[in-house]
Amino acid sequence: MKIALFSDIHGKILLPFKLVDLYQKETGNKIDFILQCGDMGAYPDMENLDKATIKHAQYDRDELGFHDDFTQIHPDIQAFLDELNISMICVRGNHEDHDFLDALEKENFQNPMFPIDVYKRVFVCKSGLKQELKTENESLTFVGIGRIGDRKGRSEKRFIQDYERKEIKKLLKTKDSFDILITHDKDDSSQRGYGMAEIREVLDHVIFYYHFYGHTGEPFKQETDFNGITESIKIKELEFNESGILEKGCMIILTKEDGKLVIEIVDQKLTNKMTKFNWKNS
Repeated sequence: MKIALFSDIHGKILLPFKLVDLYQKETGNKIDFILQCGDMGAYPDMENLDKATIKHAQYDRDELGFHDDFTQIHPDIQAFLDELNISMICVRGNHEDHDFLDALEKENFQNPMFPIDVYKRVFVCKSGLKQELKTENESLTFVGIGRIGDRKGRSEKRFIQDYERKEIKKLLKTKDSFDILITHDKDDSSQRGYGMAEIREVLDHVIFYYHFYGHTGEPFKQETDFNGITESIKIKELEFNESGILEKGCMIILTKEDGKLVIEIVDQKLTNKMTKFNWKNS
């Protein structure tokens, strides 16, 4: 089983799918699923954009990619996604239309994840619940925790909600171990004054072999977590730099074979083939 991981796509919903297609063609290796660490930019209604998205969208229409490309069917996009035949499973970030996502989550109250787009290719997983991905020969277990933490007690929907905290409390009592944890925010062990306390709690009480996160703006980083077990990986945001290229560590491949997990940081020689100026037509 091979999983492609990304973070912070900010409306460029189609870009991870195109990068996976490129990777498959360049390497001959099949990808089974995409996991994404939040800030999808899931805004179907232009009136509900947050201030940051409005600001960036004035200069970059890619910020509105969910609205433009994934709320109504475009035959060329549908044909591409159908041929690729891969689902992207995300956690919530802080830049999403949470009212829209809340409504879908309530409609799908019996399921641990739910589709959010017209093609039924983009899914959001509920925070704190056990998830499982299966292929013919392997299965991979993971937990997602979305949104961001807050040390000031604020309750806006970009911050973790009480019902999610309840699910995380249940998770802390489990004796299960999991392959990976995907989160938008990082844990709150940093001295920089941000992070989510619940993520730290989960990492201290539940066994995960890998933890992937985004959000912080830091470069790609791989290190052993304070718990001494989990390999913690900051995925670089999927953003084009001033030169129009993607930066190191924006695309990670996780392989599970015979129960063993191995990661690959996709080389920039591959990702550089898809630039700010050509990716939509690639």
